Amino acid sequence: MISSGSASSSSSISLCPDLRQGWKLGKLKVSQQYVLQKREGQYHLPLSEIEGFALQYFTGSYSIERVQRLCEQQFRESISSDFVVELLVKLEQLGVVGKAEGKEDKGDQVLSTNVTPEKSPLKPEVQWFSHPDGHWILRNRSDLTFLQVNDVGKAVTDDLGRLSPDEIAAKHNLSPGELQQHLKLLAATGMLIGTEPQKAKKGKFTPFNLLFFLLPLFNPDAWLSKHLGKVQWLFTPIFAWGLLAFLAYSTVVGLSQQEAIAVFGLKLWQGSDSSLILAFVILSLLVVSLHELAHAFTLKHYGGIVPEMGVMFMCLFPAAYTDTTDSYCLVKRRQRVLVVAVGVLCQLTIATIALGLWNLTVPGSWLHIDSYLLLVAALFTVAVNLNPLAKFDGYYLAVAATGINNLRSRSFQFYLKLLTSQPIEEKPRDAGILALYAPLSLTYLWLVFGFLFCRLGDWLLTNIPFLALTLLVLWGIYYFFPTE
Repeated sequence: MISSGSASSSSSISLCPDLRQGWKLGKLKVSQQYVLQKREGQYHLPLSEIEGFALQYFTGSYSIERVQRLCEQQFRESISSDFVVELLVKLEQLGVVGKAEGKEDKGDQVLSTNVTPEKSPLKPEVQWFSHPDGHWILRNRSDLTFLQVNDVGKAVTDDLGRLSPDEIAAKHNLSPGELQQHLKLLAATGMLIGTEPQKAKKGKFTPFNLLFFLLPLFNPDAWLSKHLGKVQWLFTPIFAWGLLAFLAYSTVVGLSQQEAIAVFGLKLWQGSDSSLILAFVILSLLVVSLHELAHAFTLKHYGGIVPEMGVMFMCLFPAAYTDTTDSYCLVKRRQRVLVVAVGVLCQLTIATIALGLWNLTVPGSWLHIDSYLLLVAALFTVAVNLNPLAKFDGYYLAVAATGINNLRSRSFQFYLKLLTSQPIEEKPRDAGILALYAPLSLTYLWLVFGFLFCRLGDWLLTNIPFLALTLLVLWGIYYFFPTE
């Protein structure tokens, strides 16, 4: 988009050139370094990560100012204020692009192209992220909404504002209905100028809502950015290797003492009262809170956005949660995996510290007992979190490791298309994972929720049958009574 202060004459419009005809952007398999490779011949140019990010917008439809702004949003203070101009000069010197025909305020070597001035309907804060898995993610940085598309979806979106709808449909072999559906998705996620993200419609209350619901509390992003520098040492290789050595040593010690720990725990729980259970619950909440903080700081370390933290309730049991959806936009799979795995790593670290305190404190003292409770709380929450069939860290770790976003919903869609003889557009590797995950997930949901409802129903009908039936009748009237 051209800012209001820009001149209206075509000579002052500076667009980044379209390099796609003669060049393609890629990565070397061995070093993972970005390269700009000539389509004809073996000639290629090595690029930095920032240059590789910028060149994905060299499609002839993005202004220099907009690409500069996108780079600044992605890399913040890591680039100069004239980075894109300097990159264009470098490309000219290397013979990738021709010499500029016009001049700009920022220098006399800025490229001017014959491409129609940018009229993209996308909001300026919208960004593209390319994943090695073969898909693109469009992110609205302000509203933090996302849309995943393939190469065709990316090309169609880039052509909006440059070509007419009929020309776009003909160019990409789309029906008018398919193009309209794509535009609806862009509008529903708030990607287009003048649109806002659609809020999910809230249905009527059902008992299932008590099994899982979220209570957002605050936006921690500014606070995390302010304090990120204080914890950057946690992400250094020296600390990582030291932590792994500490965890390995503590694992050996813990395994050698597992019988003594079990005997101590058995005696403790046999003579326990409500205060012990309360202490265990409080320590579990502390562990989960530190776990979520680890997620948040790791995502901030990699340049992501953390828009929300709050409390989630699972069967009315409270626990902290962090919105790390922005991790989907991290290009490197290793980073996405680490954002998820660091929570479990934090819990294991707490468990090893608790084991050390248990060994060092006087038996029978309050610190000795609390160290044991902290150890059990950390290991218990790890076991719960690593379950890939529930939407905890195990699930999101599976998503990050496989690269299959929306793993659960896509696994059910896979079988729906299979049963209705619709074309399945999944990769063979992904299709195998989806085929395995769906039945396992469905079995888990039936067993867990079936057990919970049976136990809850049995308790209600045994202890408060009249009140339970009264509430059920009132809910039925509320739920099935027409709203209009």
